[in-house]
Amino acid sequence: MADKQISLTAKLINGGIAGLIGVTCVFPIDLAKTRLQNQQNGQRMYTSMSDCLIKTIRSEGYFGMYRGAAVNLTLVTPEKAIKLAANDFFRYQLSKDGQKLTLLKEMLAGCGAGTCQVIVTTPMEMLKIQLQDAGRLAAQKKMLAAQAQLSAQGGTRRSVEAPASPRPTAIQLTRDLLRSRGLAGLYKGLGATLLRDVPFSIVYFPLFANLNQLGQPASGEKSPFYVSFLAGCVAGSTAAVAVNPCDVVKTRLQSLQRGVNEDTYSGFLDCARKILRNEGPSAFLKGAVHCGKLPVLASTAAARRPPPAVVPQSALRRGP
Repeated sequence: MADKQISLTAKLINGGIAGLIGVTCVFPIDLAKTRLQNQQNGQRMYTSMSDCLIKTIRSEGYFGMYRGAAVNLTLVTPEKAIKLAANDFFRYQLSKDGQKLTLLKEMLAGCGAGTCQVIVTTPMEMLKIQLQDAGRLAAQKKMLAAQAQLSAQGGTRRSVEAPASPRPTAIQLTRDLLRSRGLAGLYKGLGATLLRDVPFSIVYFPLFANLNQLGQPASGEKSPFYVSFLAGCVAGSTAAVAVNPCDVVKTRLQSLQRGVNEDTYSGFLDCARKILRNEGPSAFLKGAVHCGKLPVLASTAAARRPPPAVVPQSALRRGP
């Protein structure tokens, strides 16, 4: 049965466009997730996602919710291209004689895709986190200055508010990191990123493929758009919640600036131990309920609906 195959270029273009749309729609949620994950018990600026977004708009304006979005918008297309192309490549390599891939082989293909994507994901996340968290640190300094002013109001002396430090741009951050730490500076937290993205892809790709296959009208036909969208939602939210503890640790490790009385970390295990000791197990679920990646993954999956799990003979002959 000659199944009409969508070219790899078309898949990558669809995935890139869907990624751009998804990032634009949900970036404020991702910003709130980063700030909630970074705040520690010593200085809690936000109580919830809605509280974070409201305070961000009040202090930084509407576009304050999109600080760091330019980095994502620039790099999300190559990131999705690498992830989707790698998953297709490994699925093709692991298939034999057009037989349906076993669950283990689907997980191995996802593992390969997650490993490849960190080439772009790590520097993208590194820059994005600094830009997203700058507003939280500035708000914390302003709050501490206001508290100091209130405590000094016994006399007539008025405290002068310190001038706000300029917030860096992505280009400035990149230059500073390359100058001070070399290329390794952009890949700080690489191990934590692998521990997040590899399990994520292991869960997401097989789960999406199997859920999407349930909605196929007949063998060899594509599932309707809404089925692919719902499959992306379920697979994305499941995978995001499963790896959220690693995402919290990754966010903390990649943050270069710390707030007042906030812990510093020497590595993944040190960070995990300190979070568990000082903030409790629930700290590893910060931002999990927001599932900021869910709409991005759903839109990407729907735009790039995969062929059935059975790889046609014609596809095997043509190659990936």
